[in-house]
Formats: sequence, C-alpha cells, structure tokens
Amino acid sequence: MAVSAHGGGHPSDDPEPAYPEHWEADVVLRDGGTAHIRPITPADADRLVAFYAQVSDTSKYYRFFAPYPRLSDRDVRRFTHHDYVDRVGLAATVGDEFIATVRYDRIDDRGRGASGGAQAEVAFLVQDAHQGRGVASALMEHIAAVARERGIRRFVAEVLPENRKMTKVFTDAGYTQRRSFEEGVVHLELELEPTDASLEVMRARELRAEARSVRRLLAPRSVAVVGASRQPGGVGRTILANLLAAGYTGRVYAVNSAFAPGTATLHPEGVPAYRSVADLPEPVDLAVLAVPAEQALVAATQCGTHGVQGLLAVGTGFAETGEEGRERQRELVRRARADGMRVIGPNAFGIANQAPDVRLNATLSPELPRPGRVGLFTQSGAIGIALLAGVHRSGLGLSSFVSAGNRADVSGNDLLQYWHEDPATRVVLMYLESFGNPRKFTRLARRTARSKPVVVVKGGRHTGSSVPAGHAVPTTRMPDATADDLFLQAGVIRVDNITDLLDVGLLLDCQPLPPGDRVTIVGNSGSLGAVAHDACLTGGLRPAQPHDLTTGADTQDFRAAVAAALADPGTDAVLVTAIPPVSGGDSGPHWDASDLARELRNAATGAGKPVVVTHLALDDLPALLLAEEDADEAPDVDEATDVDADADGYGGARSVARVPAYPAPERAARALAEAATYARWRRAETTPGQVPQFEDIDVTSARTQVAALLAAHEEHSERPMVLAPADASRLLVRYGIRLRTALAATDADSAVGAARLLGYPVALKTTAEHLRHRADLGGVRLDLADEENLRRAFRDLTTTLGAAGELRLVVQSMAPRGVDTVIRAAVDPALGAVLSFGLAGPPSELLGDVAHRLVPATDRDVAALVRSIKGAPLLFGYRGAEPVDTAALEDLLLRVSLLVHDLPEVAAVDLEPVVAARTGLAVLGATVRLARPPARDDLGPRRLSWW
Repeated sequence: MAVSAHGGGHPSDDPEPAYPEHWEADVVLRDGGTAHIRPITPADADRLVAFYAQVSDTSKYYRFFAPYPRLSDRDVRRFTHHDYVDRVGLAATVGDEFIATVRYDRIDDRGRGASGGAQAEVAFLVQDAHQGRGVASALMEHIAAVARERGIRRFVAEVLPENRKMTKVFTDAGYTQRRSFEEGVVHLELELEPTDASLEVMRARELRAEARSVRRLLAPRSVAVVGASRQPGGVGRTILANLLAAGYTGRVYAVNSAFAPGTATLHPEGVPAYRSVADLPEPVDLAVLAVPAEQALVAATQCGTHGVQGLLAVGTGFAETGEEGRERQRELVRRARADGMRVIGPNAFGIANQAPDVRLNATLSPELPRPGRVGLFTQSGAIGIALLAGVHRSGLGLSSFVSAGNRADVSGNDLLQYWHEDPATRVVLMYLESFGNPRKFTRLARRTARSKPVVVVKGGRHTGSSVPAGHAVPTTRMPDATADDLFLQAGVIRVDNITDLLDVGLLLDCQPLPPGDRVTIVGNSGSLGAVAHDACLTGGLRPAQPHDLTTGADTQDFRAAVAAALADPGTDAVLVTAIPPVSGGDSGPHWDASDLARELRNAATGAGKPVVVTHLALDDLPALLLAEEDADEAPDVDEATDVDADADGYGGARSVARVPAYPAPERAARALAEAATYARWRRAETTPGQVPQFEDIDVTSARTQVAALLAAHEEHSERPMVLAPADASRLLVRYGIRLRTALAATDADSAVGAARLLGYPVALKTTAEHLRHRADLGGVRLDLADEENLRRAFRDLTTTLGAAGELRLVVQSMAPRGVDTVIRAAVDPALGAVLSFGLAGPPSELLGDVAHRLVPATDRDVAALVRSIKGAPLLFGYRGAEPVDTAALEDLLLRVSLLVHDLPEVAAVDLEPVVAARTGLAVLGATVRLARPPARDDLGPRRLSWW
C-alpha cells in the first residue's frame, strides 16, 4: 500500500530540532495486535533501508509512480531528517522494525515546498506483510493530528487509480474531501478539521481493534503457563490445574526454569513442559506470567520474540510495591506493546471464558459459576473472589470474567468494547476502583448501555478515598455527585455495593425491562406486602396498594393474581411476596416451594413485564425459580419468551421464565427501581439528542480573540488568565450570550450618570472578587427608583464595605423578577469539560444541589439537566408561582457547552446569577478563565494510555 508525494524541500543544515516526544503513541491495530507510532529521526537510517528492502516492487511503484528498487543516500537523508514543523515523518514499529511510514511536506498553492502554509502533501508506505491490519488508518489519524498542531488544515495526495487500498484509507477517514482525476492520477484534498463523520470512523475502528485485542486474550487457541512448578500449591501450578479441570479446548504448555532445556518434559499435570518460552514448539496465543516481577520482564521479552499474542500477568512486585515496582510495571507494558502484545495485570487474579468452544479458566479460583450471559470485570483480586462466589450463590451465569489487577494496560474500557460486540454477553457487571480515562468510559458505557445494561460499583465514593497503590491515574477534581450524574447521562446503573450489583444483575439477566414504574404487589402476607410497598416508594417506584391473597392462598391463587396483574395495562412490574402456607388442618393450603416456583414461572413466561419475588422462610425457592428445567405446562418457545419487546433484541428466548427472588423486600424494590430508571433512559435513547447549530455563533472571531488574549497574557504570566469584564462580554456575545449592561461607578456622580443612561430602577453592586456572591455582606442594593435612593445606597456601601475603587461598583438596570440560577462549565483534568446547573446561592453552595453533564451536551442532555436538580420545582410553578422560561435556560446551557467545546482554551465559564423570568432570562454576572489546554484524547487519534 502506498501513495505518492513529490513535494518537500531539501533538508536544511540547521541544528537538529527538538524531538516531539508527545507524538509517540501505542495503538491497537485491526487484528487486535499493537504497534508503536513515533517520529522518524536521523538515527533511523538503517531501519528505513531495511524496511524498504522488504516492500514489494508493486508497493514501491505505487509510492513513487515508477520502478524504484532502492533508496539513494539522498532519499534516506531526506526521509529521516525533519524539522517536525514543515516536514514530518512518522513510523509504525513492531519490536525495533518499521512496518509502515507516513510523511508530510508543507507546500504552497502551486505544490512547492513552503513554510507557514495551511496545506501539506502526504505519502504512506506500508510493508506488504502488514497490509490489511489497519496500520495506514492509524498513521492517518496521527499524522493528521500532528499537522493540525502545526497549523496545517489540509492534506493533498496523488494516488494511482489501481491503488484502491490507499484510496480507501483516505475515503474512509471521514474528513471532508475533494477528488479529481488528471493525467491518469487521482488527486485528493482532505480538510483535517475533525468532523462527526471522522470521529465516528475513528471510534468504530477503535471498537473493532480493542474488542479484537481482548478476544485474542479471552479465546486463545493455546496457553503457556510460565512459572508452573512441579510442586502443588504455587500460583502457576494452580492456574495450570484450573485450566485443565475446566476442560480448556486449546493446547496447554507448562514453562519453568527447573525443567530440562531444549526438549519437552511431561509436567505432573500431564501437559508438555519446557524450560523457557523460547523452547515452545509454537507461538502460543496467551502466556500466563506466574513469576516474580524481574522474571516476568525476561519472560515478556521471550514471549515477544516467540510471537506470543498476549500476556496475563498474575505475579506481584509491580506498582503496588512503590516507585521501583511502578517502573517495572511500565517496562513490562513497554516490552509487550513493542512486540504487538496486550497485557492483563499485573497482580491480576485471572481471566475466564465460559464459551463452550473455549472453556478457559485461567484464574486462581478452582470453580467458576455456571455458564451464562453476564460479563464480569473487577480490578481487585479480593473482590473478584467475592464476586465469583456471589455470582454462583445468586444463580447468575457467567459468560466471561476479567480481574485486571493493576490494569496497567487492558482496562474496563477495553472490556466494554469487547462485551459490546460479544453476543454471549447480555449484562455487564463491573467493580471499579479507579478510572484511567473517565471520559472514554462514559462514551463507551453509553454506547453499550443502549443495547445491554452496564451495572457498576465504584469504590472510593468519598473524596480522599484511596486509589489502589498499583493504579496510576490522572488526578481529577470530580466530586462523587458529579460521577453519579455522568453515570446517569451514560445510562450506567451505579449501585452502592456488591450485594446490589448482583441483585440488579440477576433481575436484568432473567427478566424483561419494565415499561414504566407502576408496581403491583401480590402476596399471601399483608405485613410483608406493606413492607414491600414502603420499599417501592423509597426507591421512587409507584406501587399500588398490595393485593393480599391471605395466608390461605394456594399456588393457583398466586398464579391467577400474578397473571391478572401482568395483563393489566396499569401495571409495569409485579412484586410477589411469599411466606410458607399456614396449615389449618385438612382444609388449609398444602404446597411447597417447588409448587409455587412452577406457578410463578408459568405466570411470568411471555408477559413482557418483570416479575420479582421476595420471600421469608422459603429457602429453596430462589434456586427453583432460576432452575434451567422447564416448568410444568410450559408454553412452546415460539409462543412465549421472556425477552424485552424492544426491537434491539435485548435478551433471548427461552421456554419458561426464570424469576429472581430476594430475601428482603428492600432488595427486590431496589433492583426493580434501578431497572425502571435504566429502561426509561433506554427508551429516551431511541431518539438520541442533538447538538444544535446556532447561526448567530461566530466561532472564527471567538478563536481569534482568544488567541490574541492568550498571546498578550503569556508575555507577562504563565498562570491562567481571568478575562476583564469587557473581554468576557465580547467573547460571550460571539456565542449569543449577552450580559446585562453594567456601567462602572467610581463615585456617586458617575453612578447617577450611569443610571440615567440605563433608566431607573437600577441595582448598585460590588464586583470585587472577595465580595461576589456574599449576599450576607450586603454588597448589592436593588430596586433603586431614583437619584436620591441611588446616592444613599452608594454612600452606605462605601461606608460599610470600603472605598469605591476597592469595591469595583457597577450600576445595572433591574432584571425581571424570576428564579436566580447558576450555570458553569469547567475543565476537569481527567474528564474534560463538564457543564453544571443549579439554583444560585445556598441550594448549590451549601446543599450541593447541582447537576452535571459532559460537554458537548445535547438538547436532551440540557433538558434533563434543568429538571434533575432537587430545586427544579421552583422553575416550574412551585406552589402556584409562575413557571419560568426553561426553554431560554436550555438554550443558554447549549451555548455555554458549545463555547467550551469549540474553544479548548476556555478553562472555565461562570455565569451567576442567571435570572430566569417568565419570558426570557438575564445574565447578570460572568467570569471567564483562559489557559493553554491539554491535548483532548477523546478528539485526537486512537492511542493506548500510559499510567
């Protein structure tokens, strides 16, 4: 694969430019392998020559439009010496070898080498053995990001018509492009500004690549356990035994330095054993490194040389032990990725895949839960043990399991990519202790949650909670309440503990989603029904008064009542309460748990609404309700399924329903409430929100203003810049956000003059930073109807609070009466820009009643934002008050969201107060901060993180 480019000047003899280390990146390729992308340097001359020698004559012809068997010395120098501004070359490497290169040369409108222009000619060359792996697409993303950083806005290229692979790379990039055909050559022009299409292309490739990289780890055709000793009890021996006991379908090898070199020995577990990975007869797909850290580094190098595809590192001695161990951890990942491998761990508990054609148990747990449809991820080994045991006890079935330990490479984000694609997984359960990339997690979780539930326990809810020692993550200022809002935005079901995680997972695995929040309670105990009623109300559900069947009910009464409730259009879910029958002699009811289970399952089958059970003293009931065997009189599979009626295919058909049971009404109600909230979110996601386009927004002028302000500021200070009120007002106006005019009042006369211009009544207030938002200090005087009142207010303020110059007094015309709100947007180091909304004053400052959404927010996001604060009723006519103009609030929120999204230099925007009136609103105060932004990972090229 190649494309020709003829532009570019001769390399200069200037001193060698600084190496742009931040352009280096590890990437996952289409087949799930990895490669390293980095700038080409003069030291790469021999690598370039060796790479070119392995490229076919056809690919060379496509690159140069002529036979070109070898590179001249002049070519080698030109392709390895760059100024990293007007001429840039990047290489994709595996190990120490080039597998592909890309280069751009800045040119003018006539195609000649030039400095400072906005366009460049680009050229690719990919080694034939690595074509089809998506290397050129990855290089395209990275060279485009480099070009944008250097002020280049357009790529041009010439491609021979028969070079369809390269044409497809450009076409599939998603950038705005123009194409022409002249003199037998296809001429392409690509605008490099990211578009919705280019981001979608990038994320689709990311999904396929990362999902495949995990699939290679979870479905290996062969496994080598490095550190599998002869003696029982060691970690390696335990994993080897568990692999074999589970009936793993692939080939298994044991590796231990105690075995004889060269030839295979029979391990006590009955598999071939070798002294080192280098002695293995084949390149295995997965190597389990059950050895101490120093030995793991050596083994990883051998695995890379021997063509191993992935590593599971269960050994300790890495980042959890301190800085020295952290460096060993980084080196392990560095060596693995350089040779195209991904790593789970280190310090991992293991991985499992219950697929019948795999049956992989590479964990320290001798037994796994039954096969099923739940994907389980945990960062903690101890929690992993508890979760596996809990899954088994609850009756859930497992599709796959990953305990990532220090998650130095493969993380929960990678597993979300895999489970999104995995048809065997219906529900995703995750225990997270830290986020490597919270913004990416939110994006991936939202996409997955549209088709299958994602349930999360996030450890460390409170500020200051410990992040495990092995986890190096970006610092974040995100309060836990913000995390809740962002989970809600993404459709993630966040629960408080492992018990709730399993309870909710069980309901979502067994039953369809409720179409609403109306619950009918049916049971043979009035007291238990009353407790269940209270629990439903606490969970935000709408329960009807319990239907008490009395203690004399038999199982047919249960079935009839449940069936009737499910058939009622006013019922969205049924909660059954059950206690053992109270016998009153021969005339009393006589039934056992198996009878009740059969009737409840038959009643629930095919209903399209969930049924849950809470019970007392019926210990056998939960297992009977979940048994795989069909209940008596089960309808044919074609006539009844327990699947959701949605067209997306959530769930799957079975001959009879499986019904979850809980030992307490509170647990059943919580699970139902979470399912109802998720179902409501998913119904809303069928029509995704839009990020509107506003015709009155002038992005170009805003960018020019921000660049000029920052350039002037950085000559004097490197600290973030707080814009002067006039500058802030001009910037906001460019986004259609107009502040109510405020005129400076340096003395009483100037205050009076300002009031005459604005018209009475007016407000007089201080804008000094230490007094803003301090209503208790009396820094504001409202409804000043005439000059006398204004002069008196001026005198009072300056007498009480200080000189007029210190107070920075201003005069504003009075805003219409309404509700004072606050709108903020700020950039979090880990999350990126977050949009916030609340009521001004104590509700937000004292009570924390603020809601949040990630930027860019959609129209649906901001509508939910306005309505999700606890004080929202004040906006909608609380106690007979006049409702405010919420449409104007939503419009303003969208504009602020776009401002911080379009202009990454805007570090924070604070609009307070924003008075929402019956018609329209008034923005009375604004603070804008600028700073040089960090790179936006979620908008840039795909890259694996380094923690």
